[in-house]
Amino acid sequence: MTQGFRGAIFDVDGVLVDSPHEAAWRDTFKELMESDWAGIRDQTTWSPEAFTPDVYQQVLSGKPRMEGALAALEHFGVPDPRSHLDAYAERKQEMVVKLIEAGKFSAYPDALRFLLAVKDAGIAVAAASSSKNAGLFLRQIRLDEFAEQEGLDYDWIDPGLTLLAVFDVDISGRHFERGKPHPEIFLTAAQELGIEPGAAFVVEDAVSGVQAAKAGGFAALGVARHDDEALLAQASADIVVSTLDDVDLAGLSEGRLARRTD
Repeated sequence: MTQGFRGAIFDVDGVLVDSPHEAAWRDTFKELMESDWAGIRDQTTWSPEAFTPDVYQQVLSGKPRMEGALAALEHFGVPDPRSHLDAYAERKQEMVVKLIEAGKFSAYPDALRFLLAVKDAGIAVAAASSSKNAGLFLRQIRLDEFAEQEGLDYDWIDPGLTLLAVFDVDISGRHFERGKPHPEIFLTAAQELGIEPGAAFVVEDAVSGVQAAKAGGFAALGVARHDDEALLAQASADIVVSTLDDVDLAGLSEGRLARRTD
């Protein structure tokens, strides 16, 4: 690029928020296997120890609810997985809403610092999560309180500003015919921001999200929250960091993703 980035598209779960989705998917599976599905348990590869963070990241993370549920059922060899799909997805949704309403989540401070700096640099920002629960998180996180705690002095942060309100566009939770790794969700975000994909970067923590970004012609910033730097790099992320504090903010004005050198 000869100009700087004009848009930034953020996934929510795992990028901005340490959400309870993984716990909800895992614990719901366990509940079902120990109750309604006890009769088929021996026909599957599931065990409480088998549903690991790596399984969540590689099988479910970044996918819409029904796609993620089906992928997990198939991964563990559940017989006739589609007949069990609705029960799993619906019970998981009930569990995750309860966890969110109980405040069983937290925002990543590095992500909020990065988002505020990107916004302050005049780069338009969009939230683009496959999760229909993203809005529940975004409405509860107060950026005015965070900025005060961090000693950040941005004159555009008004009292009561929520994480949701800071985004120029929010397409989280919309139904798309093709989920990640197809780029439809990111292409839609860019279209609504009024910018072409080549002028934007996507911030993702999931392999499927990085793949979707690259397939759409975006630059991809991978955030390795789960010691999965190699997987994100193999998915062709332009840069992989374990904290967004390591991103060179000055480079964004030049249209490049790079690590800080200091």
